[in-house]
Amino acid sequence: MSAVIKGKQLRQRSDYTYKFNAKTGRHGWLRLTPAYSLKIVEELIVSHGQSRRIFDPFCGTGTTVLSAAYHGHEGVTADINPFLIWLAQAKTAHYSLRQIEATREACAAALELVRLQNIEPALAPPIHNIERWWSPRSLDFLRLLRSAILLVTDVHSAERTLLLIAFCRSLIQLSNAAFNHQSMSFKDNSQLDIGFGVDMAAVFYEHVSFILSGASENPIGEALVVFGDSRNPTDVVDGLFNLVVTSPPYANRMSYIRELRPYMYWLGFLINGRDAGELDWTAIGGTWGVATSRLTDWTRPTDCFKSVHLSKVLEQIAHVDNKNGLVLANYVAKYFDDMWNHFQCLTPRLDQGAELHYIVGNSTFYGSLVSTELLYAEMLAILGFKKIECRAIRKRNSKKELIEFDVVAQWQ
Repeated sequence: MSAVIKGKQLRQRSDYTYKFNAKTGRHGWLRLTPAYSLKIVEELIVSHGQSRRIFDPFCGTGTTVLSAAYHGHEGVTADINPFLIWLAQAKTAHYSLRQIEATREACAAALELVRLQNIEPALAPPIHNIERWWSPRSLDFLRLLRSAILLVTDVHSAERTLLLIAFCRSLIQLSNAAFNHQSMSFKDNSQLDIGFGVDMAAVFYEHVSFILSGASENPIGEALVVFGDSRNPTDVVDGLFNLVVTSPPYANRMSYIRELRPYMYWLGFLINGRDAGELDWTAIGGTWGVATSRLTDWTRPTDCFKSVHLSKVLEQIAHVDNKNGLVLANYVAKYFDDMWNHFQCLTPRLDQGAELHYIVGNSTFYGSLVSTELLYAEMLAILGFKKIECRAIRKRNSKKELIEFDVVAQWQ
């Protein structure tokens, strides 16, 4: 493996105030993308001004494809999560002044229906322990607002899409959820009365205004957001790409379905916990619900990624004095086997000289360091990529060994 480790001067901060557009700014449309990620993506795309087609095989909230389109490129992205596809399509769509004004009018009409309370509220989403998420007052407001939005807008209309995005932002602001950790958590008991004394209609109105300010700035390039499994990009997208910029799921057992479930339940993308677990199982790195139980009996296929370094790490994790060691070893093995499939199927979609940038962090399991960046580099070297580097970007938290990298490579 000929990877080069660079970047000893790590960035210590994750609170960049840099903002380049209301659609892709510091908090994004749905506060799901950290500021540093936005800045890195923007810098990479600006520095590759000659790239005609840019691919992000792990859509997320659509940061890469939207930035590509704003700079006049053709951006293409894919994901297996239908909610993320909906959100990215909404962010990259072009909105006319008439649609923006119609959305303002629909917002006023919806809030009037909520004020009068003469409509049937929507059913509360079947989220486990929903009372932990929202106070009764907040939940009542959200149920009325969800129903009102559907009454004042047409199916698949721009007005409904934009109001639902503002609704998603509102439901999180009015919730007891906290995002001051690596993954979503709940505020302490002293803060459980979120919504008491808050003008919730004003909260929603402010989010609508924010969304519309971004929607008025249409990208000059093209953006395509498609549904598909990133393990096989060849079946998902067509043509050749000059640049790949992406941040795949990390091997850290953080379930993106778990993080997204309040949005997905409220908007109808999830109906029950079983569906959530099934979707997480199909995603790379998913371990929530049924995904965890299936890992117990999972075995590696014969065409798996074979690496001495990976085998050593898996053995360390599996044999620790912990009953979950074998399950976690299987999780790590499946993660890298899935990424191996991804890289193998990506090459037919790369133009000669295409450059790859994979923003990814390493991880630890029971004290065993999983050097994701080095394993990515090993895969890329086996497949014939050149100029492979692992550029350290920043420390991820207080643990000195946890670092985020930009894994860079160039196709032949």
